[in-house]
Amino acid sequence: MSALAPLVEPGPALTREELERYARHLSLPEIGTLGQRRIKNARALVIGAGGLGTPALQYLAAAGIGTLGIVDDDIVTTSNLQRQVIHTVADLGRLKTDSAADAVARLNPLVTVRTHPFRLTADNVVELVSQYDVVLDGSDNFVTRYLVSDAATVTGRPCVWGSILRFEGQVSVFWAGHGPTYRDLYPEAPPPGEVPSCAEGGVVGVLPALIGSVMTIEALKLITGTGDPLIGRVLMHDAMAMTWRELRLIPDPDAAPVTAVQEIDFGYGHSGDDSVAPHEQLTAAELVRLLERREHGEAAFALVDVREDWECELISIPGALRVPLHELLDRGAAALPAGIRGTELVLHCQAGARSAAVLTRLRGYFAQREENVRHLEGGVLAWVEHGETDNRVH
Repeated sequence: MSALAPLVEPGPALTREELERYARHLSLPEIGTLGQRRIKNARALVIGAGGLGTPALQYLAAAGIGTLGIVDDDIVTTSNLQRQVIHTVADLGRLKTDSAADAVARLNPLVTVRTHPFRLTADNVVELVSQYDVVLDGSDNFVTRYLVSDAATVTGRPCVWGSILRFEGQVSVFWAGHGPTYRDLYPEAPPPGEVPSCAEGGVVGVLPALIGSVMTIEALKLITGTGDPLIGRVLMHDAMAMTWRELRLIPDPDAAPVTAVQEIDFGYGHSGDDSVAPHEQLTAAELVRLLERREHGEAAFALVDVREDWECELISIPGALRVPLHELLDRGAAALPAGIRGTELVLHCQAGARSAAVLTRLRGYFAQREENVRHLEGGVLAWVEHGETDNRVH
């Protein structure tokens, strides 16, 4: 048994259908009938119906969780299907919360599902988290992670956290009063652009299944009071080496206590980093006007796309020249076509992080030029959002 008391009191006696459905749980002394009644009475909130949310939602539902909350304000897109297997081709364009809720209902109609199709903010996160016993945070950005962690601290709820990128994943349980919180692991968010998103850096499709499943068993252990939860421990997985290692974590005794949740702005609505000055950036609207001026012979500049070939095949800004990021970082300015080396440059990528990195890396060379060098804030995504194409990039 766990050193911690069970998180949830037992619910009503199990029905005959539940006895049959959860028979393999009932055979486990660590869970048994009493533990299953706790699971039946538990309310779990899953942040994100994406890669990590997929296994969490599926296995919590299969385990017989009483109430399952789903938070996500996004829709299902084609690129999601590589890893977010709770959704199918038939769900493209639907709200992820609706698609996931339907999948849960097909898997286990005994589970009560609540959908929350909105973005978490300081104004709504505490009230939402307070409605549940445990939170599973599978969000993909630092702003949401801090909001969820702080709300869990304020409400006294345990937060099971997971994170994935490329071939690596991390899992831990944060619970103020019992151990460290997310702020003990990351007192400050890294500068914007330093840590790529999955869209920028990629993620192997099966990795969320591994990390999300670990998150789920941690939630079930807390609910039933079984085993040794990952409190004060960060489990780190390297799928390429197929290794798991553990990092010990303790609360920071000098950290200011979290007593309220405040709106957080780490600049993640902007894809550049702090070293990119305002005059080195331009918005999608400014690029549109610049392209119009170039078309009428009123401006001369080279638009350089630093993305990979396959990204450009999905969507490209008309008139862009492709010079991949790795070539620019490896060869520097020599990678630029000779014909544009004395021309004003506008760099862009998918969301802005890579073009900002190029600008920063090559600033020494660019400083010797008379021509301006800027990058598109928000990248192609911002250009699409501005309404310059009927295509959508995800």
